[in-house]
Amino acid sequence: MIRRRVATEVREALRWQPAVALLGPRQVGKTTLAQAIGSEMNAVYFDLEDPDDRDKLREARALFDRYEDRLVILDEIHRLPELLLSLRGAIDRGRSRGQRTGRFLILGSASLDVLRETGETLAGRIAYRDLLPLDVLEIPDDARSRDALFLRGGYPESFLAPTDKVSFGHRRDFIRTYLERELAWMNPRIPAETLGRLWTMLAHAQGTLLNASRFAGSLDIAVRTVNRYLSVLSDLLLVRRLPPVHANIGKRLVKSPKIYLRDSGFVHALLDLASFDTVAGHAAVGASWEGFVIENLLAAAPDRTQASFFRTAAGAEMDLVLDFPSGERWAIEIKWSRVPRTTKGFHLAREALRPDRCFLVGTGPDRYPVSAEVEAIGLRELASELLVRKSPVSAR
Repeated sequence: MIRRRVATEVREALRWQPAVALLGPRQVGKTTLAQAIGSEMNAVYFDLEDPDDRDKLREARALFDRYEDRLVILDEIHRLPELLLSLRGAIDRGRSRGQRTGRFLILGSASLDVLRETGETLAGRIAYRDLLPLDVLEIPDDARSRDALFLRGGYPESFLAPTDKVSFGHRRDFIRTYLERELAWMNPRIPAETLGRLWTMLAHAQGTLLNASRFAGSLDIAVRTVNRYLSVLSDLLLVRRLPPVHANIGKRLVKSPKIYLRDSGFVHALLDLASFDTVAGHAAVGASWEGFVIENLLAAAPDRTQASFFRTAAGAEMDLVLDFPSGERWAIEIKWSRVPRTTKGFHLAREALRPDRCFLVGTGPDRYPVSAEVEAIGLRELASELLVRKSPVSAR
């Protein structure tokens, strides 16, 4: 089992909150992590996809009271959201008897749906933690592992596959399962074939400005339908819509978000790129690397960091702008090059943004000054700097 960084945060949160929600995409390792923590805490585990476990929970109040002194793990909570009301009652009854912390660990794959439900019923009783695909700080620090992470993506089964061919097949199966089973279960009104075509189009449009009208025309559906589908994929943590910087700096700023598939392995699978060499030689490699870097950096960034990009009609552009809760701003340009170089658009953006720090992230590990204001840096080292800035574990 790969050690996941969030495991420490979950353990800490269980020490001071009665419930913790661990949220993330399917097959990202939530169950494995929860069971590892559960084995340390004499937990009882219920899989809400299992009919037998769902039957056991028909009398949830009695069951939760029976296990009042043990951690109860509820996997795939969105399958039975009505349980959340029972959790609130069990937590309040336990508090009156001195059982105030470490009662429930709930796992969910549809993040916003779970947040919406628990936010209404468990306010003040729950902490939220996200488990995302593996990032560059959670794998061995060597070039082979970094290349594999970029090619295969961060889903553990794909990353740890014995060969690139096996990994590629796993990702293609995962995509098909999501389209035919998970998305159909969550929203039966979404045709799997149409959504599959949209998913492939998104891979080809990786890192570009969102043009819902173009997607709608190609798919012969309404623009509002495209936006609804994108919202579903965003809720499932499969797609990121990166917003533009909102600033009054006297420039004509781009207003559309940029669109990314959040896992590079899915980008490559949808583009039918099964090896590192085919990815490296493909026209989409720069955009795929850009999305990969953004996801890794945001996974390490402090809570409440605002992420955006900057682009003007005059050609000024910065791939990633991070505004920290402290008020500090970092500007980051991403290049598919071992020796990244600045451009005129980069310097125009830096002058407009006036960041506190400015970085060029290439494919190599070296760190060196490009100028008095700009530093070239490897992905892992910049992610490490962001992780150091993370705030202490706290409720969100």
